[in-house]
Amino acid sequence: MTVLAAPTTAFAAPTPTPSPSASASLSSGASPTPAADKELETVREKLDKLYHEAAVATDAYNAAEEKSEQQSAAIAEVAKSIVEGQRKLADLKKRAGAAAAAQYRNGGLPDEAYLLLSNDPSTFLNGAGRVLQAQRATKGLIGEVAQTQRDLEQYSQDASAQWQELEAHRKAKDSARKKIKKRITEAEKLESRLAKKEKERLAELEAAAAQQAQTAWLDSGVLDEVGSKASAAGKDAVAYATAQIGKAYEWGAEGPDTYDCSGLTSQAWASAGSPIPRTSQEQWKQLKHVKVQDMRPGDLVIYFADASHVALYVGDGTIVHAPRPGRTVTLTGAGSMPILGVVRPDA
Repeated sequence: MTVLAAPTTAFAAPTPTPSPSASASLSSGASPTPAADKELETVREKLDKLYHEAAVATDAYNAAEEKSEQQSAAIAEVAKSIVEGQRKLADLKKRAGAAAAAQYRNGGLPDEAYLLLSNDPSTFLNGAGRVLQAQRATKGLIGEVAQTQRDLEQYSQDASAQWQELEAHRKAKDSARKKIKKRITEAEKLESRLAKKEKERLAELEAAAAQQAQTAWLDSGVLDEVGSKASAAGKDAVAYATAQIGKAYEWGAEGPDTYDCSGLTSQAWASAGSPIPRTSQEQWKQLKHVKVQDMRPGDLVIYFADASHVALYVGDGTIVHAPRPGRTVTLTGAGSMPILGVVRPDA
């Protein structure tokens, strides 16, 4: 809990890594000096910033991935329509050809000529009625052929547009993937330059920052009115999410072995029978907003002004979430990060 309760981000300008003197002070076993703590604090802030940028890029990646899947499904439907349209057009053309052949066999004479040449006018008139019906059917057939051809042209245009959108989403995914990897690599390099005792002290500073934020949040009295019980679906979502505690964070992952923040919350609610949007930003946009004072277990707590992080409220001021790379799914204080708002999947 000490290590994992840390906020996922902070907003401080990048600064240099700890100086050799600070590293020497900690590695020698001496108590950390204010100067050493100050330098490690800047490292913590830099790490938080890098991981926050990676989280934003992860949300963009997940959104592009979701749209790509939707686009692929749409293309499959258009392709099915094209195949059915081509089959229908072939059948219509076959019928039209048969009608043209029949007209050719009749010599193409007008009805007046048939009347003059007929020995039995009544028989002719009966036949003429059938001819008129056939002519109407032929016109309808020609119209249907033309409409089917127009439909196929539209399907072709739709398919082209869908492919263009799919390619745009693919490029967005690729761009987001590169940014995620770059930020995580930068953070890992920064952490790798720390000595063992520095890393331990950094974890203590992370926990202290989280605890300070949580205490301030609780002291505000925000939970004084919270008392709503979880819905049946909310209980199921909480049960699912808490069962994942200890599993590693992995950007873009939706389980069952690894998760990112919105992968955990979306799968928790899917398991409860209420599918929700994949990304934290779309969860914030599409789900019903509720006041923090009215939240109940199972609700989602959205963090940061850009809605780049999400957790599942489990009650008593506590959340379960997948924090960031290098961390695992864990419980922590709901107020340990800047809260944007709360949404309810089963409102």
